[in-house]
Amino acid sequence: MEKNATYTSLVALGDSFTEGMSDLQPDGSYRGWADLLAARLAARTPGFRYANLAVRGKLIGQILDEQVDAAAAMRADVVTLVGGLNDTLRPKYDPGLVLGKLEESVERLAPACGRLVLMHSPVRRGPVTERFKSRWESLFTFIDELAARHNAVVVDLYGARVLGEQRMWDADRLHLTADGHRRVAEAVWQALGLEPADDWRAELAPALPTGWLMRRTGDARFARQHLGPWIGRRLTGRSSGDGRPPKRPELLPYEPLPGDAGVRHERA
Repeated sequence: MEKNATYTSLVALGDSFTEGMSDLQPDGSYRGWADLLAARLAARTPGFRYANLAVRGKLIGQILDEQVDAAAAMRADVVTLVGGLNDTLRPKYDPGLVLGKLEESVERLAPACGRLVLMHSPVRRGPVTERFKSRWESLFTFIDELAARHNAVVVDLYGARVLGEQRMWDADRLHLTADGHRRVAEAVWQALGLEPADDWRAELAPALPTGWLMRRTGDARFARQHLGPWIGRRLTGRSSGDGRPPKRPELLPYEPLPGDAGVRHERA
């Protein structure tokens, strides 16, 4: 891939990970890695355009039905597609169906953009990891196969030890912190052949030990505030993204946001 290539447009597809949860801004909105990446690309390319079609809670079939054709029609220089992990968490996960939807998404997007970026999603290390590990790794192996067939770029976030650190995840244990999103933006930036700003895989400083009571209190708070509502939505067939529009549905010039003040501005 050409080093320090010029990119004039970016379209991001996916679920809550690409929407930017839980990189919360003072106004109550979410920023996230895709916005951070867009800000950096816009700083080096006048007139840079950006769309983010991601909606929290979406399954890969919904991404295919609701986002893929719209993204393909935009003919962007860069398209990022991250989906399928939500599907693997469902009790009735059908790998054949999910991988088929993912393959169809890639087949439609790859010819319609300059560079398609796929990812091995990051996951938080903990008890859940072992339960779903085989599903995740099968999904990521298939993503590698798709990338090889369609000349796409794969960003391996799953393989980065630091992104599995519990401190990289918000209190809901489902979404990255602001630092996690910053590292993902840097990872995609480098995958696009752009000059590194820092080492996104760098390990965190050693954590202070936490006591048994503090851990149990945190577990109880998580169950009450996040796990319970999540299970309730699953049982009733609802999603956190029901009725929610895409984050940034049109491919328009990127205007700096208040949170961009701390974003590194690289020179072309």
